[in-house]
Amino acid sequence: MTSTLPARPARTAPARGATTFATLAFLVLFGGDVLRNGTGWWGWGATCVAMVVAAVVLVVRHPPRVRTLPRLLVLFLVFAVASIAWSQYPAGSAIGIVLTLMTSVGALAITVVAPWPAIVAALGRALRIHVVASLLFEVVVGLFVRQPVCPVYLDCTGRPAAWFWSRDVLFEGGRIQGLQGNSNILAIIALLALIVTAVQAADRSITRGSTVVGLAAALLALALTRSATVAVVAVAVGLVLLLVLATRRREPGRRAPVFGVAAFVVVVGVAVAVFARGPLLAVLGKSGDLTGRTDIWSAVYDLGVQHPVVGWGWVSYWFPFVEPFSDLAERNGVVYLQAHDAYLDVWFQLGWIGLALFGLTIVGVVLRSWWWAVDRRMLSREVAAPWSALDLLPLLLVTALLVHGVTESRLIVEWGWATFVVVVLVTRRDPFGWTGHDR
Repeated sequence: MTSTLPARPARTAPARGATTFATLAFLVLFGGDVLRNGTGWWGWGATCVAMVVAAVVLVVRHPPRVRTLPRLLVLFLVFAVASIAWSQYPAGSAIGIVLTLMTSVGALAITVVAPWPAIVAALGRALRIHVVASLLFEVVVGLFVRQPVCPVYLDCTGRPAAWFWSRDVLFEGGRIQGLQGNSNILAIIALLALIVTAVQAADRSITRGSTVVGLAAALLALALTRSATVAVVAVAVGLVLLLVLATRRREPGRRAPVFGVAAFVVVVGVAVAVFARGPLLAVLGKSGDLTGRTDIWSAVYDLGVQHPVVGWGWVSYWFPFVEPFSDLAERNGVVYLQAHDAYLDVWFQLGWIGLALFGLTIVGVVLRSWWWAVDRRMLSREVAAPWSALDLLPLLLVTALLVHGVTESRLIVEWGWATFVVVVLVTRRDPFGWTGHDR
């Protein structure tokens, strides 16, 4: 006999509280640059500590079942912590490890108090707030301030344009930076907002007003940032969505043609990237060195081969006061504090062992997210699961994060790491994502 899952329960006060906490957590996680630019490092630090204290309290009050925790992710974190024993910069590793664990606890707290639909609601709301607020910020700067704005903790006199919070270029046709102070970061946040809002709209879980504002703001931000990197990420997400929809139309035993076409597209894409690299970069508005990224990759690789097995020690985001990061990636007077490739960064910091653990974690979450998107509608022959558009979101989010990680290292810090961990935890724990705490 076939039975269906019970209808989603009405929202209660605890459910609203969980969604509120998750929204605040995502606002802080995606707002790291905003808080640092607007309140300084001390303001950012105080906010993070307050959120972590709240997260720890929630995890203690709602402890996850050990068997639901993803083992590979736990092993990766354990190895990162252990790396302080051989770190070439112990103080930097200690700070980096603490920050990574704080971010991980925040992500865990979100998943133990909120089911998947509530997490999606919180994530979508936080992303839309960031995008809309960034657009308003640039409008205010352009109309009333009428000059570049510097972060509160810096004196930008004589510094390159990259140091400014806003360059006041909205009405000049330049690439805006938003509250994040970085065009590329605002662009990827806008793309994530577009993805989440579109999925919520398909699920009919947000109002028409939120849908219109969310989609319009995200598309406008993408147009005003003109990020080539994010354009590539958007294409990848779109192709994965088409693959999922095509696969879902066929029974498991009749999907070989779909996978064959997908493999052909991948081969053609790789061939174009290799043999038409110059024209392709020109179309994307990138220089042959990918805006200095190849020089950074080369410098990081030269250091990484000195400790290839276990790495230099975990530090996550580089600290400018820690050697060798003070001048490792300098370009046009700006010292960049990342390898501009999350996978290279993991290898540099944790060696082949850490990269293998990270890679296996990625394989696991991709496979589970694929199952969520394609086959999760049927848990077994006895229990039929109603399909929801929200089932697509883990795979689309993971795709965006992983492709973005090829040219940026945000995957392993702050909002990138937190979103990745949330997806890993939820897809590992919940068979249907909205059944509660799995107890």
